[in-house]
Amino acid sequence: MTLNELDALARAVGLAVRGAFHSTAEDLAPNDTQTLVLLGPDEPNFWDVFSTSTEYQDGLPHSLDRWSKRVSATIAEPLNATTIFPYDGPPYPPFIKWAHLSEANWSSPVGLLVNRTAGLFISFRVALALTERLGLPAREDSPCLTCDTRPCETACPVGALAQEQDYDVPACFDHIRSPEGATCRDGCLVRRACPISEQFGRSMEQSAFHMRAFLGE
Repeated sequence: MTLNELDALARAVGLAVRGAFHSTAEDLAPNDTQTLVLLGPDEPNFWDVFSTSTEYQDGLPHSLDRWSKRVSATIAEPLNATTIFPYDGPPYPPFIKWAHLSEANWSSPVGLLVNRTAGLFISFRVALALTERLGLPAREDSPCLTCDTRPCETACPVGALAQEQDYDVPACFDHIRSPEGATCRDGCLVRRACPISEQFGRSMEQSAFHMRAFLGE
């Protein structure tokens, strides 16, 4: 098994490899893990796959989480891999730490994770803990290092993600729920402002779905 072959298996069900690293005892991965692989949505294909699924259409809660568990099992079981989900807890698995360890995700100027392919739209649906040591790609540098305009720093209408301050959750929520926040309800303006995010192809419908979940609707 190679990482590219695993990526192909993931893309067949609407996911994609978004980082991987060789695990050590300090990573809090399951015992005997040699390689931990992070999977996120394969966009824009993901939305067509998910929105036509039974989980999305059955009207029951946590549709995306239930879908993620079902489809990730089809990848993990033939590989004898352990599946780990970011929402299972407490205690919750350290996905942010794992994202940084993968050297495929970095902190952006506004504190959100950024990925070279997904930009600020990066998200993780599952981690696969493999007992096989896979070959990994060469380390890359953060795309933010060569971004001259940094539109993410000024995109938030209320400065909730301003540089050098903690995320102002109340200000963000209040604005999104106000009439002036209608545009934000179609997806976070900061995430959408990233030049890489613009090229990623995420549908507005998908962004609105995630925003509703963020608001607890």
